[in-house]
Amino acid sequence: MNAMELLPKKLLSRPSAQAVVLIAYALVTAASVHLLTKSVTAFLLLLASLLLLYYTSFSNRTKWAAGAALIFLVIPLATSGGPAYQSYMEVATQSGIYIAMALGLNIVVGFAGLLDLGFVAFFAIGAYTYGIFSTAQANHFIPGDLFPLSGSTFWLFIVIGGFMAALFGVLLGLPVLRVKGDYLAIVTLGFGEIIRIIFNNLEKPVNITNGAMGISSIAPPTAGGYAFTHPNQFYFIVMGLLVLIIFAVGRFEHSRLGRSWKAVRENEIAAQAMGIPLIRTKLTAFAIGASFSGMMGVVFAAKQTFIDPSSFTLLESTTILVMVVLGGMGSVPGVILGAALVTILNLQVLTEVTNWLNQLTLQGVLQVPSALSPSKMQRFIFGAILILMAVFRPNGLIASRNRRVDPPHLTAPAPKAVVSSAVSSGTIRGTKEGGMLR
Repeated sequence: MNAMELLPKKLLSRPSAQAVVLIAYALVTAASVHLLTKSVTAFLLLLASLLLLYYTSFSNRTKWAAGAALIFLVIPLATSGGPAYQSYMEVATQSGIYIAMALGLNIVVGFAGLLDLGFVAFFAIGAYTYGIFSTAQANHFIPGDLFPLSGSTFWLFIVIGGFMAALFGVLLGLPVLRVKGDYLAIVTLGFGEIIRIIFNNLEKPVNITNGAMGISSIAPPTAGGYAFTHPNQFYFIVMGLLVLIIFAVGRFEHSRLGRSWKAVRENEIAAQAMGIPLIRTKLTAFAIGASFSGMMGVVFAAKQTFIDPSSFTLLESTTILVMVVLGGMGSVPGVILGAALVTILNLQVLTEVTNWLNQLTLQGVLQVPSALSPSKMQRFIFGAILILMAVFRPNGLIASRNRRVDPPHLTAPAPKAVVSSAVSSGTIRGTKEGGMLR
């Protein structure tokens, strides 16, 4: 390899060169999104600037600052230039909601090793918590005609929804503490279906959830007399919550509790022998993971202004689990990438490809049966992607990595007397290949 081939690598290894490349890339892709009427490719390339930022060698503080600038300034300004503004913001908002739920499931599955197939139940609990009390539905079982509550209570209900979901997470964890593996998956699957069926039938004898008819006219969030009703407005709410959740998950991962989760995941018996309380550790994983889903359930209910049990099916739980597996179980950046890819693929890419194929069919250029349209074959496409990932990337798109610890006492050279004693006692043996110690 000559010097000319090494030059780009040396340049890109410098933070200043990486900053120039990142800024240039973000400006070019942002200009493309702003100038073009609607381009899925340009929008995806703009979002890829966040992935490019992750692979830079900047400090964590610099990455957080640059990421906040991209999320709260560059992306909203770039997408606001045309009629597709709300469409872009809708995709970004839905991506943020699913990323938050996938991060919550990653705590349960990726960190603690507890397979949960009913995770969407906590999402439903948060959504119904806000939906019931922000409409007149609560007047059916609470006397006094005190409801609906105003949209200003939305901010309080984010906390209440997270608390209610965490409470049900603990109630789920209590009876399944002694269950492992496939049996745990069956129990959590049953829990998710039970919650959906309860919400579907809880309109009698007391009408609490309005049954299969759902709850409509949910109050949108308000702040200072300003109502949040459009996707571009919910975008900032979702992204603000998502930043807090990512920060919290990162802190949990490298805390004593996070290390306890990983110890339980690897070997419960060894973890218990080391003094880790299994019951408390598992319940904490269920509660914290569920709370993130419950918070996003409140946002989902306020954004849609209508909820019914059909939005919280087993398919949703499976989709969230697919996001975690695709990105990499236990990997925070991997889960973020996996959730974003699945959501964008589902909401935008497959829809655009289907529309393009339909246009070709109408023009007589290509004949594609409607049954084979990409939007109708999402499960098949997801299945094919998972098979390919299992073969070529079994650890996910971004595999989980433990934090490197380099204490001074491990890096400092051992005293000569200690080395000589170890060699003479046979603890360290010399080899003939270059005098290496092993």
